[in-house]
Amino acid sequence: MEKGRTYTLKIWRQNNSSSKGAFKTYTIENISPGSSFLEMLDILNNELEAKGEDPVHFDHDCREGICGMCSLFVNGRPHGPEEEITACQLHMRSFKDGETIVIEPWRAKAFPVIKDLVVDRSAFDRIIQAGGFISVNTGPLPDANEIPIPKQNADLAMDAAACIGCGACVAACKNASAMLFVSAKVSQLALLPQGNAERKRRALAMVDQMDQEGFGACSNTGACAAECPKGIDLTNIARLNREYLTASFAGAE
Repeated sequence: MEKGRTYTLKIWRQNNSSSKGAFKTYTIENISPGSSFLEMLDILNNELEAKGEDPVHFDHDCREGICGMCSLFVNGRPHGPEEEITACQLHMRSFKDGETIVIEPWRAKAFPVIKDLVVDRSAFDRIIQAGGFISVNTGPLPDANEIPIPKQNADLAMDAAACIGCGACVAACKNASAMLFVSAKVSQLALLPQGNAERKRRALAMVDQMDQEGFGACSNTGACAAECPKGIDLTNIARLNREYLTASFAGAE
């Protein structure tokens, strides 16, 4: 059985968005390489609470890579050094014994810090509320395969629907752009016949809300897709641009 490892943790501590934050260093010992990254933070918090110190605040929920809550910047990368996984799926075997690990919250104007590593991502919720849904009356539930959908469109829609709204794309972008997130939500519905009735209004409303929230412009560097834990493709941004331009011209007529 492999012995436990020791790590030096440099963790961002901040009381709220209006206070000044700073890194604080902790040493944690006897950590199993099989422990998940969040389990390691749980162990640290148990030790801090035993000493009467304030535990490190971080977001988590399902711990199965589904909910997107575990928004952590680990050693300069969203969700850590591995590809297409969330922070809860990251394991300590990915780090060497004795390594220093730097842990930060998402850095974006539209994601203000609530405390420590927890940020307010309700901007994403407001973008969805602005138009990322279908409200038209589609009638009773149709039988399976009653509405013909080309397989390519169905596959692309499913790929876009895989977005979990974690915000890694925003954190990775030097402009803190939300284009990959918004494009996935717009593409998911624009590719399906059920979403056609509202596609123009949806594209305009969601992009407008994105701008109101203070997200930056697309940097065209592809960092968002490279760091996305669900592999959302950059082609969705091209589709969003087409949807938005089409809707803009249609509205001007």
